[in-house]
Amino acid sequence: MELLLNWVLSASALMLVAYMLPGVHVSNFKAALIAAIVVGLINALLRPVLALLTLPLSILTLGLFYLVLNGLLFWLAGSLTKGFQVSGFWAGLFGAILYGVINWALGSIVFSLL
Repeated sequence: MELLLNWVLSASALMLVAYMLPGVHVSNFKAALIAAIVVGLINALLRPVLALLTLPLSILTLGLFYLVLNGLLFWLAGSLTKGFQVSGFWAGLFGAILYGVINWALGSIVFSLL
């Protein structure tokens, strides 16, 4: 049950990001649900490998390259998913940051009420 609720909250966070940022577009809630799965799979499977490979660069930039990596992966999810588009790198970077903050806030609010 918590997994389904987390999935719906992630899709809702994507819809809010699309509403707030002009460079991120989600066509409907079904596309947001699919995009939430794609973003989750990319974050679970691809991010750890890329974070390990770019560890020297992350150390050199004092961890700021990790934000770049998040933005690139968010942009990748937008290019892989039909109905979810991220128009460029900067939209991906700000979209990933905003998505993380909104997803955290929604999760904190909803799961504290349960």
